[in-house]
Amino acid sequence: MTHLLLSGIFIYPVKSLAGISANSWPVTGKGFQHDRKWMIIDNDRQFLSQRKLPKMALIKTALTDKNLILSAPGMENLSLPIEPVDGHIINSTIWHDQCDARSVSTEADQWLSDFLRQDCRLIYQPDEVIRPVDPDYAKSTDKVAFSDGFPFLIISENSLTALNHDMQLNLPMARFRPNLVISGCPAYAEDSWREITIDSIDFRLPKPCSRCAIPTIDPETAQTGKEPLTTLNRTRKWQNQVYFGQNALHDQCGQLTVGDAVHIKLTGVKQPPI
Repeated sequence: MTHLLLSGIFIYPVKSLAGISANSWPVTGKGFQHDRKWMIIDNDRQFLSQRKLPKMALIKTALTDKNLILSAPGMENLSLPIEPVDGHIINSTIWHDQCDARSVSTEADQWLSDFLRQDCRLIYQPDEVIRPVDPDYAKSTDKVAFSDGFPFLIISENSLTALNHDMQLNLPMARFRPNLVISGCPAYAEDSWREITIDSIDFRLPKPCSRCAIPTIDPETAQTGKEPLTTLNRTRKWQNQVYFGQNALHDQCGQLTVGDAVHIKLTGVKQPPI
């Protein structure tokens, strides 16, 4: 019998900047602790991402007990308190959501503006701010930080293996920015999962993840290419979008660790149905 395991954990402290691989990480009510707690906005208070500024991929993030550390080529490292001193309230826009956030510091704003060569600001979401998940796919109690829409993204190792085979390439999992990577299942098995348990935390998988241009950006160089979108358009297109991975919601808080057992509780029609 094949045993499914949690083989990768990834956290992205600042939306659209480089992520962090972890062996074990706490799960809070909004998802992984500190995952997308911070976000960069422009002068119109709209969120910025690699879709507009591929150079964001070159900014690395690190977390200590007390600090968020940003580093980028040609820049001195920037260390910020992991529990920011409250700045002033900023109402920001992420997709169709209006979200209250707080400013971090003028130092952070200048550091990011200098590297990205665009006026921008760093904001964070205080713990008490509630951003609900789309009610079409979630419970009224589900909440999220600054992720696109869901607190978790799940991808299986063999799905990437299959995609790389179709492309005749070897793109890393980092291109697809998952939170949870699963081993021991067939390629695209996650398309039919509806409810799973990892260790003692239950997850619901209501919706596949439609993919934008970000996976075409090399996270090491910020250069863009045609893959994987060219191949996904050929192999994973449905209703004019392409899909890779599954969005997920969680029902408990706790701790996840690489090597945790994964159990499939409920399956359904494949999403996408291809």
